[in-house]
Amino acid sequence: MTKYIVVSGGVISGIGKGVIASSTGLLLKMTGLKVTAIKIDPYMNIDAGTMKPTEHGEVYVLNDGGEVDLDLGNYERYLDVILSRENNITTGKIYSEVIQRERRGDYLGKTVQIVPHVTTAIQDWIERVSHIPVDDTDLAPDVCIVELGGTVGDIESAPFIEAMRQFQFRVGHENFALIHVSLVPDMHGEQKTKPTQATVRDLRGLGLTPDLVACRLMSSRPLEEATKAKISMFCHVGKDQVLGVHDVSSVYHVPMLLAGQGLVPYLQKRLQLDTISIPKEMVQRGHSIKERWTRLTEGQERPYGQVTIVLVGKYTDVTDSYMSVTKSLEHAALRCNRKLNLQYLESSHLEPATLDVAPAQYHDAWRTLVMADGVLVPGGFGDRGTEGMILATKWAREQKKPFLGICYGFQLAVVEWARNVCGLHDAHHTEIDEHTPNPVVVYMPEISKTQLGGTMRLGLRETLFTPGTEWSKLRRLYGNASVIYERHRHRWEVNPLYVDRLVDSGLEFIGKDERGERMQAFELKDHPYFVGLQAHPEFCTRPLNPSPPFLGLVAASVGPNMLEEQMVGQSCYKSPHPHPHPHTGVDGQGKEKDGRKVNGDV
Repeated sequence: MTKYIVVSGGVISGIGKGVIASSTGLLLKMTGLKVTAIKIDPYMNIDAGTMKPTEHGEVYVLNDGGEVDLDLGNYERYLDVILSRENNITTGKIYSEVIQRERRGDYLGKTVQIVPHVTTAIQDWIERVSHIPVDDTDLAPDVCIVELGGTVGDIESAPFIEAMRQFQFRVGHENFALIHVSLVPDMHGEQKTKPTQATVRDLRGLGLTPDLVACRLMSSRPLEEATKAKISMFCHVGKDQVLGVHDVSSVYHVPMLLAGQGLVPYLQKRLQLDTISIPKEMVQRGHSIKERWTRLTEGQERPYGQVTIVLVGKYTDVTDSYMSVTKSLEHAALRCNRKLNLQYLESSHLEPATLDVAPAQYHDAWRTLVMADGVLVPGGFGDRGTEGMILATKWAREQKKPFLGICYGFQLAVVEWARNVCGLHDAHHTEIDEHTPNPVVVYMPEISKTQLGGTMRLGLRETLFTPGTEWSKLRRLYGNASVIYERHRHRWEVNPLYVDRLVDSGLEFIGKDERGERMQAFELKDHPYFVGLQAHPEFCTRPLNPSPPFLGLVAASVGPNMLEEQMVGQSCYKSPHPHPHPHTGVDGQGKEKDGRKVNGDV
């Protein structure tokens, strides 16, 4: 029987449920158990694909093309698993499924209601998805972590809370545990427990009793014993069931922080985890994960130096917009034993127009760029700030600064090359100027121009390195593989009509799609590190297995010797995808589009 651990939150949103859920799963993996995760988002959207990054944070893309909440990135990174769009439940998905069932007549003429039909659909979904294998064992998971998004007491969360109340009886007491994450504010040196008391009272009033109360403290001061005793008394839990989660130097310390407070022994007893038969090889694998994670966190506390990377983007007001990019850089810096100094730079501040209206802002932006060790231009949409991105790319190329362009950054780097090397001064991206005389980046012919949700080129795709590219630094970082797999999310591509001219001028397209028609990676030979990828490699990074392109950027930013060291070390690189399955070229209706392969929203 699968064991279920539900993680809920109270008092405020964004309290850290995702990190605590991921850390709990990681600690259980260290014992040899197989763990999966599900995220419940109570919004009405079908998925996160059409949401603004500045409002909801990063749109995380999965192998199957699912556009999901950024917390699924936490699960994949911490647990080293491959999830699907089914692992992200939204109100929109549930209501859509229930309505489709009603239209088919599945409810046999009954009045369809929130209880029991919607709540039963939620439980059915969780139970079904919890049995799907997510790692290279191809076996059903032993434990499923379910993060309940939102805040207890919100109207939109009510059906999911009720579903979990019913679910605890459906699966049995010994198979269901609840961790409730609450805020313990520090008021002039006194840790206040009233918010936690109130949220636990609300939760209990809804029929759920927490097994563990994780107290989030927004300071480096640990939870005091007196505070713990008070929460234990008023929240009807034992002192050993109250955990403190204070600010630490890195989120990668959170698992060990929880382990030190007895989280694993408590769950082993509460869920009778000792009844699960764990093969010897899985126990050994768990020990290996624990040893490597411990070395990772210990090494993080003793870096050899600092490396400064500037991220030139357009959603820098909300850094969660670049969550996976940030994590990729962190993982690469950990591998290089350097402290990451990440500077977020609003790309529009680099543009000449800013000099006229805010000269101080303009000069500060250029100073930040010039002082960096490496430059990263990430993905994005829209015309705002694009000229600033192009200027940053040009500066990095000419000044021999390590550079990485991702998706939109890859496309704009091609525009920059066409303008300043090929002499096509009016070259542009057709998203920005659809009437440009030299459209070097164009809309892909198979992509819908009317429906936005789930219609991009999405999910895991293969990139083939072209013959004769053994010189490539990027290829060496991928273990000199001939084929690599990364996730995509885009509607535009390099115009095939301009490829020959770009190549003849010196831009090396070292990676293409399986048909050799779509340009997916470039690299400059005579540059310390100037690389661009159409894919989003940040979605496949792991703390113990950094994304190769980001590792190359950070290593090159440290110095050529570090880059060479990492390229040698990457000779044994292992892809995080245990069984890569390239897409079969179908759209959302199971039909090929214009003879070109595409994955739609299923």
